[in-house]
Amino acid sequence: MRKLLLGLPVLVFAIFAALAFGGMLREDPNSLPSTATGLAAPKVQLQPLHGHMPFAQSDLLTGGVKLVNFWASWCAPCRAEHPTLMELTQQNIPVYGVNYKDNPLKAMAFLDELGDPYILGGADPDAEMAVDWGVYGLPETFVLGPDGTVLLRVAGPLTQRNIETRVIPAIRAAGFSFP
Repeated sequence: MRKLLLGLPVLVFAIFAALAFGGMLREDPNSLPSTATGLAAPKVQLQPLHGHMPFAQSDLLTGGVKLVNFWASWCAPCRAEHPTLMELTQQNIPVYGVNYKDNPLKAMAFLDELGDPYILGGADPDAEMAVDWGVYGLPETFVLGPDGTVLLRVAGPLTQRNIETRVIPAIRAAGFSFP
């Protein structure tokens, strides 16, 4: 019995080490998988955001590839990714905005200051839509195919690097072209 008790910490450590090693062998240890990938976009439920028409589920089912971006004025990484969103808009990539748990006046001041990259957008003051989409932190962006299928989830700010290494390859792998 004593040998069993002495060997228990070694066994626990070995199990922990095996799990940690297995985690390091994942395809992309920095990405967070989404349960929505490959499925139709989750439910859209937005309130108007001063001067913006909220988008509906039907807006996600037409046209080409599009992005749904969850953001807030109080989110520093959202401010950092904003120039990238503006650049995507200039490349004619539709970006739909979901303002998450934010003060509407501060949200509009944010867009007035930095520019408005959103083709349509709305407010999610109670995070109901964010919960349905599996959002856990801001910013988060979902890449959707022309039929509204979720192709990719990008947790954290969009950067030129993750657009080149993750977004464009996911779009192309799904058989779509990137402008």
